Amino acid sequence: MFGITRKPHLKKNWEGSLSDHIISLLWSPDGSRIAAASVSGPVAIIDAVSGKLQHILSGHGFGTTSIAWMDKSTLVSAGQDGLVRFWDVASGGEKLALDAGAKWVERLAVSPCGSYLASASGKKVRLWDQKGILVRDFPDQGSTITDIVWGPGHLELTSSAYGGIRIWSPKKNEPVREFNWKGSVLRLAWSPDGKYLATGDQDSTVHFWIRATGQDLQMFGYPMKVRELAWDSDSRFLATGGGSQVSVWDCSGKGPEGTTPLQLTGHDESANVNVLAYQRNGDILVSGAGDGKILLWCPVDGARRKAGARLSGGVTQIVWSQDDSLFAVGSDVGEVAVYSI
Repeated sequence: MFGITRKPHLKKNWEGSLSDHIISLLWSPDGSRIAAASVSGPVAIIDAVSGKLQHILSGHGFGTTSIAWMDKSTLVSAGQDGLVRFWDVASGGEKLALDAGAKWVERLAVSPCGSYLASASGKKVRLWDQKGILVRDFPDQGSTITDIVWGPGHLELTSSAYGGIRIWSPKKNEPVREFNWKGSVLRLAWSPDGKYLATGDQDSTVHFWIRATGQDLQMFGYPMKVRELAWDSDSRFLATGGGSQVSVWDCSGKGPEGTTPLQLTGHDESANVNVLAYQRNGDILVSGAGDGKILLWCPVDGARRKAGARLSGGVTQIVWSQDDSLFAVGSDVGEVAVYSI
């Protein structure tokens, strides 16, 4: 039997509205709930199938900055009050509050195994276990930490700041590896195979570190600083923002340095791409920008747009469900919607 290739079509399953700019949006590990954090503080717990609001968590009084699922029943949030809070999503009650070591907690990251929670606050990274017990208080970095991510294949945490990158083990106080660079790294993204580390940078560049050798490749020419990075599941394509277009680098062979990226054009020229999200195990990339457009691409097939939709406000968040059949989006005016393909 001959196969039939169909053009993807977007269907809006449901849409709701919260009070403010959506700064963080996440599916629960079991796919039953979506957590949506508003920049002003409140965090909504939403039924992922129906879109029905289950709870509004109070969040952080001076503003929520980040959320993470510790497990299917426990959400963790961070904010400008210097605290990390654990929440019971079934009841909507707060379990405990932890001191992150500085007035503003910027980032949270749960390890792939679910055993550790990392927080980044000012120059400080702290590591907690599932019960909120402090495991490590790593030495302060020389400047404010901009991002933290767990690497694939190794139980190691990566942090970035002005001056480069540090890799930490839960078992040691000092970094196990460093990538030094005299500039400001804004975002981190490990390739799924763990071979490459991409960074989006303040000076409108993307750096591409090869883990095995420590070699640093650089891609430049972006009109703006780069905060948007997304790898495909095969670790071949790296999608980047840094303007109104999406640049997709082919990282196979000798790597992307000196090559020309695939340019995905579809967002308004006056709008910046705010978020990029590849399917966990598929080839579809979704981009969202300040123009409110949500665009679907399949870079392995070229630069042609596959499908699209539009929100009233600028797109701030996109996150795929565990099975890649759905994705949730958030906007700067509080819209939250779920689409199916």
